[in-house]
Amino acid sequence: MAKVIMDQTGIQRALTRITYEIIEQNRGLTNLIIVGIRTRGAYLATRIGQRIEQLEGTKIPVAFLDVTDYRDDRPASHTKTTQLDDKINGKNIVLVDDVLYTGRTIRAALDAIMDSGRPQKISLAVLIDRGHRELPIRPDFVGKNIPTAHDETINVQMTEVDPVDQVILN
Repeated sequence: MAKVIMDQTGIQRALTRITYEIIEQNRGLTNLIIVGIRTRGAYLATRIGQRIEQLEGTKIPVAFLDVTDYRDDRPASHTKTTQLDDKINGKNIVLVDDVLYTGRTIRAALDAIMDSGRPQKISLAVLIDRGHRELPIRPDFVGKNIPTAHDETINVQMTEVDPVDQVILN
């Protein structure tokens, strides 16, 4: 039975709170880059970047990352390509994803980032933290903690690709 656990207003509120926390933690936004993990993490990163610009009047670089080639649970291709350039060296990166579960996607993203350069700091922002970590990864910014059973799923819907903004627990 599907249950809506966050509606459009809840998502917007969570992203605004995450944005304020990012601004507070990164005093001086000149060294900041927001990196969204494709697909829905990229949309969230874009929204956070837009919200920072609204609040601070500063346009923050937003980049996107496809971690498919870095996954350890999928067949690897012969070449690992990243979409980030060496401009991440010495920068503070906020890595953004929609749902944090086992931590394997984040580990893959960290590998991709490190293949691209050497940032000063990497923070993690997630809309939903559902627990059940297999790796020692913890988010710095969380929209909502939703404890789940292993057989449950979280489906984040965003208007960029879905009819409405909402988070559904199945």
